[in-house]
Amino acid sequence: MRLVRLARLARFATALAVALALTRSTPAAPATKYDLVLRGGHLIDARNGINARRDVAILAGKIAAVAPMIDRADAEQAIDVTGLYVVPGLVDIHTHVYAGTGEKNSYAGDLSVYPDTFAPRTGITTVVDAGSSGWRNFEDFKQRIIDRSTTRVLAFLNIVGHGMRGGAFEQDLTDMAARPAADMARRFPGLIVGIKTAHYSGPEWTPVEHAVEAGTLAHIPVMVDFGSNRPERPLADLVTKKLRPGDIYTHVYSGIRGELASPGHLNPALFEGRKRGVIFDVGHGATSFAWQVAEPAIKEQFLPDSISSDFHLTSMNGAMKDLPNVMSKFLALGLSLDQVVQRATWNAAREINQDALGHLSIGAGADVAVLRLEKGTFGLPDSHGTRRDASERLVCELTIKNGKVVYDLNGIAIRR
Repeated sequence: MRLVRLARLARFATALAVALALTRSTPAAPATKYDLVLRGGHLIDARNGINARRDVAILAGKIAAVAPMIDRADAEQAIDVTGLYVVPGLVDIHTHVYAGTGEKNSYAGDLSVYPDTFAPRTGITTVVDAGSSGWRNFEDFKQRIIDRSTTRVLAFLNIVGHGMRGGAFEQDLTDMAARPAADMARRFPGLIVGIKTAHYSGPEWTPVEHAVEAGTLAHIPVMVDFGSNRPERPLADLVTKKLRPGDIYTHVYSGIRGELASPGHLNPALFEGRKRGVIFDVGHGATSFAWQVAEPAIKEQFLPDSISSDFHLTSMNGAMKDLPNVMSKFLALGLSLDQVVQRATWNAAREINQDALGHLSIGAGADVAVLRLEKGTFGLPDSHGTRRDASERLVCELTIKNGKVVYDLNGIAIRR
């Protein structure tokens, strides 16, 4: 029996020695520095002044490194983006995403689109709902959409308490109260990023004045869709007297609210408004982009401060289509790619006081869009049945939100 025990101990000792030897001869692989690296792409980052080939590394949902070359071995996963443009996640400051209520013909209902159905596939990581909800229904919007979306959703609060529900709601001056709107905005700082007034057809200045009052009380900007063109409230007075520096005039190239002084010549008031610090946004939408306005404006060096889509059910199936398509129109107008990207990222983020967005600085959230600049012949219609041909078009190839791939057009992130 004693000999049997000794034999067993000898076998155990031999096995232990072999295991220790294997451990010493096969060291554990070193831990990687990064979760993901995008390699070989051309980075455009306006905040950091980068327009060059750079690799971008991500760790724990944050930008961890930006360098001319990052070793593939330093990352758990590497994605080859050679020939593509790496940009901050797009920030679309004019969308309508208060979907799901079932209300017919309403932007607080059927005219809005769920953000996760369009944003990731177009490189957008942040959308701003432009006034679909007011102070009376914002919390429903928050619970129904904002809290459930992968896409970051921020909001301009409509000065109309019931929001953008159309018809009599948007013409009701008695529901345009500044203090309740400001109080709701102060309850959700950083989530409600501005006040919106839109679609008013009467002669009064009440919607604008009450929106500005609410914005002043809550220390946030106002976005104006000027509604019907009325001689009692001309565009010149809006941008040179009523709006504050930092307030936003959207639909600037619509041509239906006095943006042109005469055919081919921009209204001089727009230049005066810009000198005062008023911001001018595209807001393409279904009816608010005209080549006959945009072309002379760009020739006169009146470039937009931000490029937004005004994405909703009607515009997405019309001339607008999506934000990269709108950006492509400004490439066709002669803006450079870096100018276009800046207006859909860093400029847009600053307009809503969200300085953490719209750039790929070290430590910033890893919201990234990878875009392809396609070459060919493409038709670019405006909102009024006029078309221009273009030789290039932007398409989203890959979208990363908080360090995770949320859209991959051609499967370039799939490990092979």
